[in-house]
This record gives sequence, C-alpha cells and structure tokens, in this order.
Amino acid sequence: MRVTVLGAGAVGLRVVSILAAQADVERVTVRHREPDRVRAALSKWGDRVHLRKGLAGEPTEGADVTVIAVPAAVRRAAIRAIDARSHVVCPVDDPIDVRHLLELDARARAAERTVVVGSAMAPGLSCVLARHMAAALDSVDEVHVAGFGTGGPACARRHHAALAGIAVDYTDGTFRRRAGGSGRELVWFPEPVGGADCYRAALADPLLLAPAFDGCRRITAGLAATRRDRLTSWLPMLRRPHPEGLVGAVRVELRGWLDGRPESRILGAAAPPAAVAAAVTATAARWAAQDRLARSGAGGLAELVGQPTLFLKEVGDLGITISAFEGSRL
Repeated sequence: MRVTVLGAGAVGLRVVSILAAQADVERVTVRHREPDRVRAALSKWGDRVHLRKGLAGEPTEGADVTVIAVPAAVRRAAIRAIDARSHVVCPVDDPIDVRHLLELDARARAAERTVVVGSAMAPGLSCVLARHMAAALDSVDEVHVAGFGTGGPACARRHHAALAGIAVDYTDGTFRRRAGGSGRELVWFPEPVGGADCYRAALADPLLLAPAFDGCRRITAGLAATRRDRLTSWLPMLRRPHPEGLVGAVRVELRGWLDGRPESRILGAAAPPAAVAAAVTATAARWAAQDRLARSGAGGLAELVGQPTLFLKEVGDLGITISAFEGSRL
C-alpha cells in the first residue's frame, strides 16, 4: 500500500505517523509547499516516509490512496488523484468543499475509485457512529450531531466562520437554510467535556448523513460555542489559534423505533479533534486500499462503511475511546 498525504498540519502529520507504523504500508509520500518546515518532524520514520515539495493540486502518481489534508484546492487535488487512479480520503468539514467532492461521484465510479468525503471528527467519526447505532433500530427518524473543540489552526478558523454562515437542516426530505448562531441547545458530551451550549452553524454533517438514511425525517448538526464566539464570529479571529487544539468531543443521537416503541441511542467520544480526524482518516485510507468500503464513487462514511463495528474497533485501536450514554427508563 502506497499513500500520498497532501499537507502536514495537525491532522496530516498524525496521519503520516499512523500509516508509517502499519506493516501493510510500503511508503508514505508527503507533499508540502515548504518541506523544510516539517522535515524534522518526519525524520524519525527514515525511508518509509518521503518528503516532496509541491502544491496540493499537482498530479498524484503511484499512490493507491491520496489523503488531502489541506484546506485549499481540495476539488482540484481530488480530480488529479482520481485521474491517476488513486482512492481519495479527505478530512474536510466545509460544506462548500463537501458539495464539490460529492459532485465527483460519477467521475470516481467511472474510474472504479472511492472518494471518502469527510473523515474528520464531525463529519467522519460522527457518520460511522450514526451508522453503527442504526443497525440496532428498526427505523431511524432523527439524527442529531454536535461537536466541541477544534483541531489545528485551519480547523479553528473554519469553525469560527461557520457560526456566521448559513446552517442547513434536513427536514422531511428537504434541506432548509437556517441562521448560523441560532438554535441554542445545551448538549452533554462525554467527560471531561461535559455540558456545553451548541448552536446551528455551517456544518456538513446533514449533507453526508441524508443520503445514508433514507426515510429519516430530521437531521441536524450543532457546534459548541461561547457567547463571545457568537458575537465575534463576523470578525477576524481576535487571537491566534492554538497550533493543535485541545480536548474536543463529538456526540451523535439517533431517535427511531424498535419493536414498535420509540427508542433513542447516543454515542460519542472525547479526544483532541486532530487525533480523532487522523485516526478516522488513516483507517478509511487503509479500508479504501484494501477494497473494504461498500462501493466506489464519492460519499460520506455513513454510506461507505458497511461494517461500522469493525471500523470503530480499528479506530479504537488507535487510541480513540467511544462512549455510550446509559440513561434510565422512568
């Protein structure tokens, strides 16, 4: 298995570290526009990791899988990778980029390659958690996703802008536009995060979950934010983002029916978002190379992972703990 990783930020470097340690990975090629900035961080892997100078949109040759871990030129990079007969895995969470990648479905199917859209914490792990819980229900009426925290600087800037963007909810077969920063709701995440106020934001989860849950009436996504976050979302960030974020969390709730009665299931995880995104991305890359994904074409992990329990086990082996909410029936 040969992998090309475009970008070496908080997520990209972690993906390289995970893949370089796998016995079935022959070579990892890292492409960065300023190689000297990341050379020292990659030196410990020796000949297993090759560092090259280049931009994301340049051709990708000789790779079984291309991981696009850069915030720009995502669509162009994906097209070049598909045309070079490489699978694509992209931990993207911007709804615009997600739509652009989903538009490559026909191109990827024709090339018999898979484009994994959204392999981060949310979307990404959230999609697999939803698919895993759905298997225990007879039908799913609602899916609600909430996220807390950010990965690297690019992720922090993206989430800052998302609060001022246009949110999209999926309701009764239609995507509806909502104002970002509205819809305040107190959400309880796995410890040590606990409770946090979440708001609508320009998030991509509904775009990727709706095709995977035919007949689902409602799908929403929210983002944890403080009052200051909401008030300043229309302005440039007031302080420099943390280089790799701190603790983060994701929570997914499914509401549906089991044996004729209403049922609710909740799963989540608490860990640095960059670590979660890297674990999900690396696992998706290996599954793509091993032809373990459900189909070719472009889609989210809720569609592409046919064995979510096994996928979550492999993510867990990389240090990500999945938590279940165990309530009491009154």
